[in-house]
Amino acid sequence: MSDFDPALEAPTDETGEKKSGWLGRLKKGLSRSSSSLGQSISGLFKKRKLDDETLDELEEALIRADLGVDVAVHVREALTKGRFGKEVTDEEVKSVLAEEVAKILKYSEKPLVVDASRKPHVILMVGVNGTGKTTTIGKLASRFKAQGLKVMLAAGDTFRAAAIEQLAVWGERSGVPVITRPQGSDAAGLAFDALDQAKREGYDVLLIDTAGRLQNKEGLMSELTKIIRVMKKLDPEAPHDTVIVLDATTGQNAVNQVDVFERVAKITGVIMTKLDGTARGGVLVAVAKKYWMPIHAIGVGEGIEDFQDFNAEAFAKALAGVAEGVVS
Repeated sequence: MSDFDPALEAPTDETGEKKSGWLGRLKKGLSRSSSSLGQSISGLFKKRKLDDETLDELEEALIRADLGVDVAVHVREALTKGRFGKEVTDEEVKSVLAEEVAKILKYSEKPLVVDASRKPHVILMVGVNGTGKTTTIGKLASRFKAQGLKVMLAAGDTFRAAAIEQLAVWGERSGVPVITRPQGSDAAGLAFDALDQAKREGYDVLLIDTAGRLQNKEGLMSELTKIIRVMKKLDPEAPHDTVIVLDATTGQNAVNQVDVFERVAKITGVIMTKLDGTARGGVLVAVAKKYWMPIHAIGVGEGIEDFQDFNAEAFAKALAGVAEGVVS
């Protein structure tokens, strides 16, 4: 069940001032992306007719905003219908952009839900180093624990001591056990032991961190393949979800990362972090358009409250910088 509820009233702090609710944080987090995109659109559509030259420039602006070529062409075609040769305003263009982006993303709107019939539901977390993967695992653990689930973490990025320590801190903060091994230990062996213990002790969910060293793709692929293979000895269907964590600040490189990990382990969903630190937030739309896979959640800040289930319409409006209201 989704935690997202735009109708919830924002809480107040000790001064009595209203804090920004999730929609406010989302809009603020995407402000760099929407501002950059909005300035490009406003610069193009000041008392100007919609002709091929203008459409070419719009397409280029959308590509520069990391929405990708396919999305840019899609938006261009939608805007052209019934408007070619007529004057259009920048607000009209932004509205069409929000509407088309929402349509693309709606298919991918799917929260990460634990299947209660599995004991445990195994979620393998993948992604390159630096995407915020370990922090995301900690936030998911906190969320699942708050839902009353029995959660276990496995520090499978045994290559980096910092990753092991970071996950241990999150486990302590969330009141969740973390299975660790010394740096340099076999990650597949750790995953096997964690799953074995989680099954014996009746855990609801097992979140497994993994290494993300793209400098050595063959080693990375071999390690991930081995982790999946040994887990299947205990549960033929494990992992039940394989989620890739992407960093929005990398722009189109995020698309390339999905390509790499999809070849190794079938990716079942996406979580995108650091949308607040970039003007390249449009890359999430490019990923959705190319892969049509679930987008579970997004992060627009460091706090747990800045991490929420993905909502296509809210994201599309925040990215396009349109006023609140229903996108048809």
